[in-house]
Amino acid sequence: MTDRIRINLRQIVNNEERLAPGHRLCAGCAEPTAVRQILHAIEGPVVLSTATGCLEVSTTVYPYTSWRVPWIHSAFENASTTIAGAEAAYKALKRAGKIPEDRQITFVAFGGDGASYDIGLQWISGVLERGHKVIYVCLNNEAYMNTGIQRSGATPRGAHTTTSPAGEVLPGKTQWRKPFTRIMAAHDIPYVAQASPHNYRDLMMKAKKAAAADGPAVLNVLVPCPRGWRHESDQTMAIAKLATDTCYWPLYEVDHGKTIINYKPREKLPVTEWLKAQGRFRHLFRPAYAGLLQEIQAKVDEEWERLLKEEANS
Repeated sequence: MTDRIRINLRQIVNNEERLAPGHRLCAGCAEPTAVRQILHAIEGPVVLSTATGCLEVSTTVYPYTSWRVPWIHSAFENASTTIAGAEAAYKALKRAGKIPEDRQITFVAFGGDGASYDIGLQWISGVLERGHKVIYVCLNNEAYMNTGIQRSGATPRGAHTTTSPAGEVLPGKTQWRKPFTRIMAAHDIPYVAQASPHNYRDLMMKAKKAAAADGPAVLNVLVPCPRGWRHESDQTMAIAKLATDTCYWPLYEVDHGKTIINYKPREKLPVTEWLKAQGRFRHLFRPAYAGLLQEIQAKVDEEWERLLKEEANS
């Protein structure tokens, strides 16, 4: 268990910046905030792999890079196996005596929800099944934002995207999001967590726990996208907080099989408070879709109640 880990916030914020300023991610994008928080929390040398997506293309516009640590990109789907290969090479070099035994390196892969929920799912599963000591981070903005806001397996029901447009026939995406965090936890790996950058202490604590885990770890981090979610850039963290206050995006962890909910709102807000803050759901507030709003609320309530039961039974 990793429950004894503590963070010294003053020490963490004074760590070296591993993602340099001047990257080309959009104003208000939550991805660089989440990445900086995670990398500030991890002590010692870090090696990164990044899947194709917003983070990759915006931080490595040739001939420039925003990364101040070793960084690898190969393809959309295989950031997890790329970093697993680096971790395996590190172990082999240790066995050969070419790296000191006490030299500790943390291996981290970043992928968007398209690279995680969809294109790279089987690759991630293989890495977890083989037991590589790596951290996989899903930066979840709930669509393929880099290529034009297409729906992904993480896109919520009712969301308008370019491939699930809201119109006279369909109310946006017709399917519910894929339960990625639960799928990861079902691999029985040491550590899995859901987080959000608006609660920086919670996310940074989870990053430290992931780094300390005795095997694979996965973080699923909600990162609002002003461009795709259709909200003002200064509302990013407020909307991230609304996701947790409505229990649409619970903050919880599964530590060696034990489920722990890290935040329980005193007053659980209706999910409409989160939906109405985003232009991608504007159409749902027409009278014709009142029933769909009720269905979405019922699904959020069902998932929250299941999570409460899982915690009680852990």
